[in-house]
Amino acid sequence: MRIICLFDLKPGVAAADYEAWARGTDIPGVNALSSVVSFTVHRSTGLFGSDAKPPYDYIEVIDITAIDPFVAEVTTEAFQRVAAKFQDFADNPTFILTEDL
Repeated sequence: MRIICLFDLKPGVAAADYEAWARGTDIPGVNALSSVVSFTVHRSTGLFGSDAKPPYDYIEVIDITAIDPFVAEVTTEAFQRVAAKFQDFADNPTFILTEDL
């Protein structure tokens, strides 16, 4: 299963601050979860074939083994501290659950 998260930064949040936190805390922390196969964070740089601004600043891709073990890990008190910090940066993140065809 793959979870895709789309989000912009909150007004006043510096991209450098978020990206430093993502590289130093979020990416290694999420990748350390046993239910996570892979977790990557991507900065939007443009729209293919267009000069328009992308609809979101950042995209997270979380490949997980299954939803129940993932939920069990991310609802722990320790991980909730990481999630709270993410909420300080992200403005209304949208988490999309997917499955392969």
